[in-house]
Amino acid sequence: MLLLGIDVGTSSIKVSVVDATTGHILATSQYPDSESEILVPQAGWAEQSPEMWWEHVQKAIINCNQLKKYNPLDIAAIGIAYQMHGLVIVDEQQESLRNSIIWCDSRAVENGDAAFQAIGAAHALSHLLNSPGNFTAAKLAWVKKNEPQVYNKVAKMMLPGDFIAMKLTGEITTSSSALSEGILWDFKENALSQVVMDYFGFDSSVIPEIKPVFSTHGEVKGDIAQQLGLKAGIPVAYKAGDQPNNALSLNVTQPGEVAATAGTSGVIYGVTDQLLCDAQSRVNTFAHVNHTAEEQRLGVLLCINGTGSMNRWTKQLSSNMDYAAMNKAASQVAPGSEGLQVLPFGNGAERMLANKIVGAHLQGIDLNIHGQAHVFRAVQEGIAYSFRYGLDILRENGMQPSVIRAGRSNLFLSDIFSQTFVNITGVPVELYENDGSFGAAIGAGIGAGIYKTASDAFQHKKPLSIIEPAPHQLEDSYQQWKSLLQTQLNTK
Repeated sequence: MLLLGIDVGTSSIKVSVVDATTGHILATSQYPDSESEILVPQAGWAEQSPEMWWEHVQKAIINCNQLKKYNPLDIAAIGIAYQMHGLVIVDEQQESLRNSIIWCDSRAVENGDAAFQAIGAAHALSHLLNSPGNFTAAKLAWVKKNEPQVYNKVAKMMLPGDFIAMKLTGEITTSSSALSEGILWDFKENALSQVVMDYFGFDSSVIPEIKPVFSTHGEVKGDIAQQLGLKAGIPVAYKAGDQPNNALSLNVTQPGEVAATAGTSGVIYGVTDQLLCDAQSRVNTFAHVNHTAEEQRLGVLLCINGTGSMNRWTKQLSSNMDYAAMNKAASQVAPGSEGLQVLPFGNGAERMLANKIVGAHLQGIDLNIHGQAHVFRAVQEGIAYSFRYGLDILRENGMQPSVIRAGRSNLFLSDIFSQTFVNITGVPVELYENDGSFGAAIGAGIGAGIYKTASDAFQHKKPLSIIEPAPHQLEDSYQQWKSLLQTQLNTK
């Protein structure tokens, strides 16, 4: 019995086919090979075409089938992971009305801040566990205010994964987890937040049918199945945002367990059974994939927009030297990068910095000392320092991880970054063979009842390696970095 996982990323679509019995990935495919386009109509905005996602999903599935490593007709369930917080709106004919306003778009900050003031901090933090901030509800409010001719045609609002599920099945659903990431879920009432809906003036009809994350969100239509070489009627049995899904893929489902990613953005995601909120909304709490009213499982998420994006930018400036070569060059530079400091915050408003747009900075350049390799190392150290800064905020909010689980991918492929991350945070890291499409496939297995629990799904999964903290002299460098950051924050 096989499971198909789809990961709707910002850079590309990745799919994996997993053997449900062994947990082994039989085949993977990614489309496109180069990074997908992010449209920037003006500074601080970021959009992508939902139709582009759907086109790329189809090509990725077809390409995976053509590897001939499995029989596509044996696929029994489909799961979808997706970039969080993106707004997709469709009309009555299920046609998208505009490009998606994606996660790193900053245009709705003012809408969210005004809502926070109007709703009141006490209600927002105790019921929503967040400020409406720059999340999906605030983005829809931006459309309502600035594009009324578009808003008046809206039949349903949804997230990127909901759109792909709709294309596969013709059905539109959501979940408490999805609504919570849009800041539309009232945790105390265990229901759609009527306070938020009323404040923004949204009609309840725009909200899709609410279902559990692990459940049937529709079945693949006959014509779509034929196009993709699949059986008609396969259930889409799981949909989750990329960070809750990443946590699931690392078997992080119970209180005290923590996952991390360092891709386009950087994330630390810890699970708790308490309704935690940060008074300044620097970190955000959402319903985890296994959250229920009876058994609370909340994911406390720290997101840093400018991590892998900073490393990618550096790569582009180096005539597209590959990452392995960059890491090798950086390894020739002593820890601390001989005083060169990097703030990696050049990818929009940063929630952990109170939604300020700080920008990326290189500080302390000595033209007689610093070369390309110093920049490579300083970028990775600056990214690791940003994780330490965020983890200290999580610690203020009661999260005290004894170990962090991560996939050996993206920045965690770099020994320099991985060891710096562990040394400066003081927390060991377990690295696993892992990606979002694998997690989506496993989620589909749970949602379809093939696995009884997440523990059953991960019984064969073992860490590839464990990185322990080592003696280091980076604390002074980190404190200098933190002082530089504070200086920039004070000017904003």
